[in-house]
Amino acid sequence: MVKRLAPLPGQARPLLFAHRGLSSEAPENTMAAFRLAKDYGIPGIELDIHLTTDDKLVVAHDDTTARTCPGTTLTIAQSGWDQLKALDVGAWKDPRYSGERIPLLSELLEEHGSDFYFDIEMKSRDNTDGHLEALLARLLDDFKMEADRVVVSSFNPVMLAKFKATCPEIPTAIIYCADSDIPWYLRRGEGRWIAGADFLKPDHVIPTKARMAFGRAIGGRPVLPWTVDNPDIARRMLAIGCEGVISNTPHKLGLRNGD
Repeated sequence: MVKRLAPLPGQARPLLFAHRGLSSEAPENTMAAFRLAKDYGIPGIELDIHLTTDDKLVVAHDDTTARTCPGTTLTIAQSGWDQLKALDVGAWKDPRYSGERIPLLSELLEEHGSDFYFDIEMKSRDNTDGHLEALLARLLDDFKMEADRVVVSSFNPVMLAKFKATCPEIPTAIIYCADSDIPWYLRRGEGRWIAGADFLKPDHVIPTKARMAFGRAIGGRPVLPWTVDNPDIARRMLAIGCEGVISNTPHKLGLRNGD
């Protein structure tokens, strides 16, 4: 039997992540959102990374800049860092965040590497060479980010398998949901077998008491659901055995380590 790694061993439960930083209050995936999560005492942050044409790992969710920088249409994977770093990705949220820019993952780890535990989601529509995964593994090593401080996740099981082959000591999670843009054969977490994932990150509507009990009975993987913004749902997720939650509003859930 393949030995699975526990997500963030030694960290107090429930695990609590600010989704893209404190994205309900500040523009997502910006340093402002991550600093605000720190100010509120949120122990973990979830974020997304893409690879640029000049081999930079940038923190951004969408494939393009259209939503977070209105009036632009750059595809991140087809753009260089010089193009991306000039964009204002804060003003769309609130004028007081004008001037916020897309951060590099290295910048985030430099400023906050010891402030949080991290869930880093790898993003790519067409990743076949493993370059993003190798660069991420190298960066985590450079910053001495170990299994008790970071997990790596993705909707893409092939990417996750490539990262695991490069960096087997870091826990990994397959992300899944029932959305129509997810291939039908991956909507129930089937990517866990392709990826060799250590734990599961489903949409919060998927875990139920019965499914969680069945998973435990067969030695299944730990579960960390997203995106949980309702305190009652958060408490239910924990009551049925989830490791914690990922939330846009973690400061409003009333959760504390040890709850």
